[in-house]
Amino acid sequence: MALPTYASPLERAWYWTYLAICALIFLFLIAPILIVIPLSFNAEPYFTFTSKMLAFDPTGYSLRWYDTLFTLGHPEPDAVRNQAWWGEAWSSAAWIKAARNSIWVGFWATILATTLGTIAALGLSRPEMPYRRLIMALLISPMIVPVIIVAVGMSFFFAKACVAPDTAWGVLVSPFLSSKGCLANSSLGIILAHAMLGIPFVIITVTATLSGFDQSLSRAAASLGANPRTTFFKVIMPLILPGVISGALFAFVTSFDEVVAVLFIAGPEQQTIPRQMFNGIREQISPAILAVATILVIVSVGLLTAVEMLRRRGERLRGVTPR
Repeated sequence: MALPTYASPLERAWYWTYLAICALIFLFLIAPILIVIPLSFNAEPYFTFTSKMLAFDPTGYSLRWYDTLFTLGHPEPDAVRNQAWWGEAWSSAAWIKAARNSIWVGFWATILATTLGTIAALGLSRPEMPYRRLIMALLISPMIVPVIIVAVGMSFFFAKACVAPDTAWGVLVSPFLSSKGCLANSSLGIILAHAMLGIPFVIITVTATLSGFDQSLSRAAASLGANPRTTFFKVIMPLILPGVISGALFAFVTSFDEVVAVLFIAGPEQQTIPRQMFNGIREQISPAILAVATILVIVSVGLLTAVEMLRRRGERLRGVTPR
């Protein structure tokens, strides 16, 4: 809000002091990110600014660590980069395999979390729903309880959740289970764990969107002969779609960023980007981690921008002027 022209000198002093405090807090929060991005272009294998970087010498900057993302694990990293080389990188490079696993797990976890979270939010938004507060508290508990406690519990549960391979259900889901037919050390186990961690974000986002929804629209659709399914897809869903998409983006980011549950549940074949970064810090420290972090920052900023655009669109649909 702009400072009014009739403000007193004391009010003007507090106004500029308030802006300075906000700027310092913002700098404190954003400083780690601002440091990581230039360090990812360091030509030397260090996590500090070299003298050449501080002097803005072009020889102090390089894309070598971004190139490492394609060559780490490649059988012939120095060969000619033709179509065969890139095909081998797609199947063998450690960082690319981790990115593929993260995207694949994040996609299905987002689909599952968005579906279940939206259904739960629709039920909790109805005034006749009994014990709404208690159910809401239980559903968002994975967001409140420390992740390591949730991961340990899921690890013990998934270790016992096994399916006999000779049954019809076992034949259907066996490709997604471990060699022992259990959820532990399997892709399906990671998807379920990430979906459970993402559901609270979907519930909160969709519930906030439904709080401004005009229930008379549903009654008007029913009075015109629309059945519940038609009312949902033709009336309710188009109006709450920005909130649903926002919740899906939060669920995807939660899945893409999760490392604790992966460490407890995943097997050696389920390497995701956060787990690959964790292994890189523990086993072989390389500035390639900074390159991955920079890419993740760019992706996160893009997703947050999309969430903000969807929020403004939802406000316009509800007749609220965006601020």
